[in-house]
Amino acid sequence: MSSHSTSSSSSQDPTWDLGDLTIHRIDEVALPPQTGPWLLPAATPDVVAQAPWLRPEFADDAGILRLSSHSFAFTADGLRVLVDTGIGNGKTRANPAWSNLNSDYLARLEAAGFPPHSIDLVILTHLHTDHVGWNTYADGAAWKPTFPNARYLTARTEWNYWATADMDESRQQMFRDSVHPIREAGLLDLVEIPAEGTDIAPGIRLIPTPGHTPGHLAVEVRGSTATALITGDCIHHPVQLLQPGIGSCVDIDPQQSAATRRHLLASLADTGTLLLGTHFPAPTGGLVQSDGDSYRLTPLLGAPEQHRP
Repeated sequence: MSSHSTSSSSSQDPTWDLGDLTIHRIDEVALPPQTGPWLLPAATPDVVAQAPWLRPEFADDAGILRLSSHSFAFTADGLRVLVDTGIGNGKTRANPAWSNLNSDYLARLEAAGFPPHSIDLVILTHLHTDHVGWNTYADGAAWKPTFPNARYLTARTEWNYWATADMDESRQQMFRDSVHPIREAGLLDLVEIPAEGTDIAPGIRLIPTPGHTPGHLAVEVRGSTATALITGDCIHHPVQLLQPGIGSCVDIDPQQSAATRRHLLASLADTGTLLLGTHFPAPTGGLVQSDGDSYRLTPLLGAPEQHRP
């Protein structure tokens, strides 16, 4: 039987046990209620009402989506890994909910047993503002790597796209304070990710999930008793399990994004693989289960039982 442990409390970010490794959610900030209608405009209250399982955790009583910003940290075969780095503190951003943030993210990371100097690898699912912010911290007027002993990794396709994109000033600022300092410090690695994915370390596989951005990747983490998949932004919210065609207003290729989501969900459904959403509010993790001609997320904290064929 699966263990559905829910021992985590507000003072301790939740964890998921995959046997020989444990994935920690490192909270940054809950996103404001207006985020959902802006980000996923097709996910109206009428759509949310079609899936009672979305409430109360994933949507409020009015059908407004709940979303959050967090990272995931784990140790796999001795490698200490952080997936995505959130919005970051003290950075000027166009989105007022993200600008000059002052969160206790680093304290939470350390409390989970991952002080910044201990991180070996930072995996960036894509190069958007709310996924790269803690790459750096302010040291006077300079931005320094927060994880100085880590390699920062993203897809070469992702880097190549932004290297030639016509970016507005706010996005250029994000690259100046959160991406370029990492590259200038010699810490950025660009990885070729074939269609079938690629293993980068024991138990860690990068899966190409394009559409939201051209080089977007998801992270498969394999433990001794279970497997998890960290979404990044290929799935922003569980409502997209109900209707995989619901896209984000900032998807670069909406058609590709929807196709990626459909393929990914079909591959995960009823397998026992734990889905961990990078913007899913608590309880954040769950199992993808077939539900008529679509899917639903059954929340899970603790230790999922790996599907056996």
